[in-house]
Amino acid sequence: MGKEKVIYLYIHAKAMANIQQAEAGSFYSYLSTGCKMCRDGAKMVLYITGRCGKNCFYCPLSEERKGDAAYANERKVQCDDEVIEESMRMQALGTGITGGEPLLEMGKVLHYIHLLKSTFGQKYHIHLYTALPVDEKAINNLVEAGLDEIRFHPPLQEWENIKKSKFKTAILNCKQAELETGIEVPAIEGIGKFADLCDNVDCYINFNELEFTDTNYRELHRRGYRLKDDISNAVAGSRDSALKVIKLFRRGHFCSSAYKDAIQLRKRLIRIAENTSRSFDEITDDGTIIFGIIHTKNTAKILEQLQEFEVPEEMYEIKENIIEIASWILEDIADDIRDISDKIEIIERYPTSDGLIVESMPV
Repeated sequence: MGKEKVIYLYIHAKAMANIQQAEAGSFYSYLSTGCKMCRDGAKMVLYITGRCGKNCFYCPLSEERKGDAAYANERKVQCDDEVIEESMRMQALGTGITGGEPLLEMGKVLHYIHLLKSTFGQKYHIHLYTALPVDEKAINNLVEAGLDEIRFHPPLQEWENIKKSKFKTAILNCKQAELETGIEVPAIEGIGKFADLCDNVDCYINFNELEFTDTNYRELHRRGYRLKDDISNAVAGSRDSALKVIKLFRRGHFCSSAYKDAIQLRKRLIRIAENTSRSFDEITDDGTIIFGIIHTKNTAKILEQLQEFEVPEEMYEIKENIIEIASWILEDIADDIRDISDKIEIIERYPTSDGLIVESMPV
């Protein structure tokens, strides 16, 4: 056995030994800075555009997002102030810029990087996803704006000859520009073809568990993909595909569908809730908020009752025809105010800007 082969086997055996199991079925031998922040729910997601043109059969993008509107987390944003406000709402430590293909709107990408860095400082971490093998000029512009990390999504048709593709040159140029650089692809058959490239250019790889969505399920089903179980949208065998090849990569990460929902999203919601909740809001373990609502056209009479019950003013908020109040207080006083109320309920909602209601419970 040649010396180079021995060294190769040693390196990859060591990488396999360093693989750590994470929550919800994920595993990794390496986490980039962006991944660490996402794991902690500390990154805002800035969606630039739904346009792409690659037509990947596994693309999970919803019909709603296929236009040119921009979103910060779940919020449709119309101006810079709304982007900044959304980041401040969750006290984000950074932002992930995504799409569609965000670099089809290079001007917007550069603008938002400048905006976020100038507002929150150079330590505010920004990573970008792209399916384009960007040229040296584009890379320099991104770095000059303040980009910290880039992740390439080579389209499936590029996988067979990935070592000879423009993506190799793009990755090398990114590393030369001192960008943290990786590849991110769905965990399906064929992902092992990236091993030599990643080894050669020394970049990390992220595998995402493939999922059924409203927009890709027909194509996935036509190709023989099936659900893993009855309780998730994950594709059967996707995790196994990553598990088979992770030993070939010195720096790899498999992110499960459950991890994105149960860990990353939940921690981001909790972070938002902790930064935006009122003194009377109850934050659940899932990051939702629970509070009571008194619907009434007789606000003055309700306020008299609250004062009579010596309810502290910080335990309720008056709005048009409603009073929002601590749920446990509402349960205690419900029978006393029922006759002067139109409706009494306790709701559970997301702490996001749209305030999507999870459940409404009459009292």
